[in-house]
Amino acid sequence: MTQETAKATIESEHTDAAKSNTAKTRVLVAFAIILVLALIVGVVLAVISMVQNPAQTETIRDIVIIFMAVEALIIGLVLILLIVQIARLTDLLRNEVKPILDSTNETLGTLRGTTRFLSDNLVKPVVKVNSSMAAVRKALDMIRPQRSDET
Repeated sequence: MTQETAKATIESEHTDAAKSNTAKTRVLVAFAIILVLALIVGVVLAVISMVQNPAQTETIRDIVIIFMAVEALIIGLVLILLIVQIARLTDLLRNEVKPILDSTNETLGTLRGTTRFLSDNLVKPVVKVNSSMAAVRKALDMIRPQRSDET
């Protein structure tokens, strides 16, 4: 009975979450549609105003040209700053990260050599001795008379 209640609770939470997501999506779509309509109305009103006042339109055009020139200047400066930062990053990678990677590779090579040395000089002899002892023990078991487990 408790499992059914738990399943019903989970299912109701799932449907509530789905309804909430659907409601949020509808609100966002409605907001986007209203924003696009407001933009279209604004453009239409601006065009009508410009057609009715040509002198004011020329002044606005001149101001927009000046702002565009200043914006182009700022973008140029930001691009120069970006190029300088890329050059610094390249220098960092070449002069600091590459030596670290080389040192790490050298350390890994040393570690490989150490493990190979330990394997050859420590592990293999121990394995050989253990296998020899197992062979001797098995041979002794074969030679020894069988003990009777029945007493």
